[in-house]
Amino acid sequence: MTTVPDAVRIRSATSDDAAALAAALLRNRAYMRPWEPHRSEAYYTPEGQAARLGDGARRWFAVVEGPEGPEGSEESEGPGSEVIVGAATLSGIALGPFRSGSLGYWVDGDHAGRGLATALVEEVCRAAREELGLHRIEAGTLLHNHASQRVLAKCGFERIGTAPRYLHIDGDWRDHHLFQRILHDDPPPAL
Repeated sequence: MTTVPDAVRIRSATSDDAAALAAALLRNRAYMRPWEPHRSEAYYTPEGQAARLGDGARRWFAVVEGPEGPEGSEESEGPGSEVIVGAATLSGIALGPFRSGSLGYWVDGDHAGRGLATALVEEVCRAAREELGLHRIEAGTLLHNHASQRVLAKCGFERIGTAPRYLHIDGDWRDHHLFQRILHDDPPPAL
């Protein structure tokens, strides 16, 4: 089990997090550019994030409370004085006989390399099994994103293939390594 770094806690997202999430994404825009699709300006606004938070995906945030936030962060984000320093999203959730979801995650550039992504991914896997009853989770990384591949390996994901021109990232269709983690082999509930 991964321990969450000191001063950081992981919690489920709420609709009240739109402004904090927009601030975190704006703060990390340049840092995440090589790993992300091109985004509209509206994406980086509280309104844009409010729409995303209402899209039916499940989200978890890593937050730092009080003055521990990233350097230069003056905004008071979210409930209290929390600053979002990472997020994980489980989308494309399919139930029935498939019982699967697609994982995405990121960590603030000022908090990278501290085990936070691993803790976020582990929390998503726990919730996917215990709360959603999913059988598996899938994830994809750019071929050269070795840091993300290490996170997935630490969390029990196995590489299952490579998808050519899989996602449009940073202005071009990019190949991705695909990974999955089988959470359990229990049968799904009867349909």
